[in-house]
Amino acid sequence: MVDEKQEEKQDEKPLEKKRLTKSEIEEALLNNFVSLQSVLTNLAIKFDGLSNNINKLLQLFEISAQSIANKGGNKFGIDQDFLKKLDNLLDQNKTIAKGIMMMEERVRNKMSQESKIPQEQRTMAMAREGFNRSPPLYKNQ
Repeated sequence: MVDEKQEEKQDEKPLEKKRLTKSEIEEALLNNFVSLQSVLTNLAIKFDGLSNNINKLLQLFEISAQSIANKGGNKFGIDQDFLKKLDNLLDQNKTIAKGIMMMEERVRNKMSQESKIPQEQRTMAMAREGFNRSPPLYKNQ
């Protein structure tokens, strides 16, 4: 009977949650923010590359359309319906490119806004604690 009570007490200990100190929480938040910034930066770079590739594709379509129009579509058996479809495709690609550019701009704006917030929080924390230097980003510093 005594052994059962000791086992119940041992079982209860793992259920307790460890309380983090304020500095541990701030450090975890900073580490998470740095990781988030890294991911958002990579995303912005990928969007930029995608946008450049779409622009190159648009240029290729425009050159192809001009070439077909200059040589006369009927000589090669290409009718006006095909040229209209090609023009529609160009318009759709332009719309997609504009959308991607807007998304990239939004991500960049969000990144710049998020980078301002932690700096303000760190400044306020330093003022409360009376420090004149920026807090270290990692424990090793």
